[in-house]
Amino acid sequence: MSEASLSSTDAPLRRTPLYELHRARGAKMVPFAGYEMPVQYPPGMIAEHLHTRAQAGLFDVSHMGQIRLYGGEAARALEALVPGDLQALAPQRMRYTLLLNDKGGIRDDLMVTRIEDGLMLVVNAACKEADLAHIEAHLNRAVTIEPYFERALMALQGPQAAAVLARLAPRVEKMPFMSAAEVVIAGISCGVTRSGYTGEDGFEISVSADHAVALAERLIAEPEVMPVGLGARDTLRLEAGLCLYGHDIDETTTPIEAGLAWTVGKRRRAEGGFPGAAIILRQLAEGVRRKRVGIRPDGRAPAREGTAVTDAGGRRIGTVTSGGFGPSVGAPVAMGYVDAVHTNDGTALALVVRDVPRPAHVAPLPFIQTRYYRG
Repeated sequence: MSEASLSSTDAPLRRTPLYELHRARGAKMVPFAGYEMPVQYPPGMIAEHLHTRAQAGLFDVSHMGQIRLYGGEAARALEALVPGDLQALAPQRMRYTLLLNDKGGIRDDLMVTRIEDGLMLVVNAACKEADLAHIEAHLNRAVTIEPYFERALMALQGPQAAAVLARLAPRVEKMPFMSAAEVVIAGISCGVTRSGYTGEDGFEISVSADHAVALAERLIAEPEVMPVGLGARDTLRLEAGLCLYGHDIDETTTPIEAGLAWTVGKRRRAEGGFPGAAIILRQLAEGVRRKRVGIRPDGRAPAREGTAVTDAGGRRIGTVTSGGFGPSVGAPVAMGYVDAVHTNDGTALALVVRDVPRPAHVAPLPFIQTRYYRG
């Protein structure tokens, strides 16, 4: 799952239940999707990134939107808005999917979990009010929709995340990837899922706001755990080749262009019935004019979002949508959209950085080996 970019606004910034914890630990706070959020702590972004890859990082993602859909028809009803096969989703299992517009563009990306009496959704912070209104406008009255925007949400990510959390709640250690459970952690009732948006094994922990600080402090007290800000969260997901909503995917990009064809379920491909189905199914059959690719600059200069991509002859063929230095890779990495004829791994490109074309090439995604738990 991804989020909107850092931004400034004249509206009063909201605060998550962990705001005071961030301040007490010396976090640098910045405006982000309407919230005052930690971008980094005193150790710095690179240290936080590398620590998460080596041990475990704790992220505050409470600004994201949790929405509960009650009713036996919830999965069938939500399928009218997304391309995923939700009816096949087993109890306590979760799936990544996309809210689409009528042209097949991506309104938002989200996680959907099948729970006992319906579905639980986690949507992006900058989109959550619009997503809620969209869902309310299109789902039938047999489904009850309840936002849980006040709840806290934390992500514990890294190769030591399972060992840390299992000390406090032993049953989580063998939870399958992309599964969910109701768990008591250090005496606190929580909803736990096992997925992650860093390329590492990890868990998301939903907890009531009044217990959030106590639980976060308990997790940070473990020797393997470091609090991590949004800066390292962004570099971790970029190295893992994962999309950031509002940058790598938006309402102008389709799942097929974004390299997310796998989100269109087999049954959904046969039956259609989701927004933009005719366009998306045609793209599956005939291909697309542009596609998201990984890009590795040949030198040390990073290419940021908006950087022009050209072919060897200097003709513009695309744009970087995410880019920066990859601390685990030890070199700059980027993602962006290029014309389909230039998407083969190893294809020579140029990135126009400060008006100077700099050599680069198409590279396979992800940039690092992912380590999701497979049992």
